[in-house]
Amino acid sequence: MTPSLATLVTGASSGLGAEVARQLSVTRRLVLAGRDDARLERTRLACERPDEHVVWRCDLGDVQGIEGSLTRLLTERDVRIDGFVHCAGMLRIMRMRMMDLATATATMNVNFLSAAEILRLLTRKSVNAGCLRAVVFISSISSQYGARGFNMYSASKGALDALMRALAVELAPAVRLNSVLPGAVRTTAAAADDDAATAMFSTDYPLGPGTPADVASAVRFLLSDDARWVTGQQLVVDGGRTVNITA
Repeated sequence: MTPSLATLVTGASSGLGAEVARQLSVTRRLVLAGRDDARLERTRLACERPDEHVVWRCDLGDVQGIEGSLTRLLTERDVRIDGFVHCAGMLRIMRMRMMDLATATATMNVNFLSAAEILRLLTRKSVNAGCLRAVVFISSISSQYGARGFNMYSASKGALDALMRALAVELAPAVRLNSVLPGAVRTTAAAADDDAATAMFSTDYPLGPGTPADVASAVRFLLSDDARWVTGQQLVVDGGRTVNITA
């Protein structure tokens, strides 16, 4: 029997990853990856046709454990991955003089090295049977612009974008790779009531506050056949933040 195809979404247990999963579930079967079983289950139930989707509980901070866990899942569930969205992210705002090696390593593992390891596996025919077709990394405008305390986060997202560009050439024409670079978005109801955040959005963002749905729509486009001639690109979705020189 031919294995079924699915799109893998990391960081699917909450926030942006959950919204990406919800939008993609309209047309795709999903593998929902994250650390928290209960929250992953909530995401699965919020998706269209929840019984079709697979939950993969994994800790992307443990990069060495990904190979065994992912290959086991694909074999046991008879699934192959044709799309991959790396939404998982770790942000610790910390001045460089306060940075410690454990935090730096964890940030690079979750934001960058786990994505590289997953792609190493998904591009192996013995693991994924050559099924991968499109990849979207959730990067950040912080990969292009500096901010105090964002040192390791920015470095990890910059590495992610560099990997995307290199693999867009290496894996063409079979696989397309692109990044989405969001600005700040409101991921919780509490954020909408934050006066400081509201003031920041009104001053710095010409289009006002963004939502996870705004970013997820860009992801959905880049995975689709409508983007069949788009690869190696960094799509900025930031409400005009990075072109606002008055901010």
